[in-house]
Amino acid sequence: MKLTIAHSPDSDDAYMMAPLALGWLDPEGFEIEFIRKDIEQLNAEAVEGRYDVTAISFGAYPELKDRYDLLTAGSSIQEGTGPLVVSRVPMDVAALRDLTIAIPGRRTSAYLSMRKWCAEHGFEPAVELLPFDQILPAVADDRFQAGLLIHESQLMYRDAGLRLVVDLGAWWKHAYDLPLPMGGNAIRKDLPEAVKLRFAGLMRRSVELARARHWESVDYSQSFGRGMDREMIGRYVNAWVNDFTVDPGPRGREAVARLLGLEPVWIQG
Repeated sequence: MKLTIAHSPDSDDAYMMAPLALGWLDPEGFEIEFIRKDIEQLNAEAVEGRYDVTAISFGAYPELKDRYDLLTAGSSIQEGTGPLVVSRVPMDVAALRDLTIAIPGRRTSAYLSMRKWCAEHGFEPAVELLPFDQILPAVADDRFQAGLLIHESQLMYRDAGLRLVVDLGAWWKHAYDLPLPMGGNAIRKDLPEAVKLRFAGLMRRSVELARARHWESVDYSQSFGRGMDREMIGRYVNAWVNDFTVDPGPRGREAVARLLGLEPVWIQG
């Protein structure tokens, strides 16, 4: 059976897919075609049900729940840190009220968590969309006074001379004592249940094997790292490909439900 698997050109997505992409695992009868696109584009295309398996932002799931179920393996969930709101000059939350913040997408979990943080401070943020990898340079060049960083930019903003306004993962941990969920893998709801379960198990084994063969997986994912060196990619994927990625467990599932305000359908790997 042929499956299309779509994921973002992000090193942690590539890392967890390395065993499937490089043939380290028996594909168990699946013929896999990989598609790689920006996460916000994948969120939009998931609305059409374009791919059999796709990375999505958890923030997009309420819009997609009639087309996709979530796989327990492959989630990006981190405890105590997460997307960052940054600025070129020091500022506090009050200053953000009068600014336009560059964001990577309205369906992203990063934007959803930022909106919840802003709501706690009594305002709805003004935003403008940019591809996620253009936000850091746009703030550094003063085209935007503040930006919402995801992916590798979270490790690179200090080198660009930017200042942290808030770490949304740290805020979420303080507010709810939960990890902050960002994205996961979703599988088409209309596929046969046996197919969904078989692939869910395969995806879990891919994550486990990627972690077991860490540096080989890092080497594969380095071509997706957008300028990061091997050591930085290793740190990045260790942060985002973790025990929650193998299985979110009770706390991970609670965190997703809390962020979304609904209980997703999970396919257990």
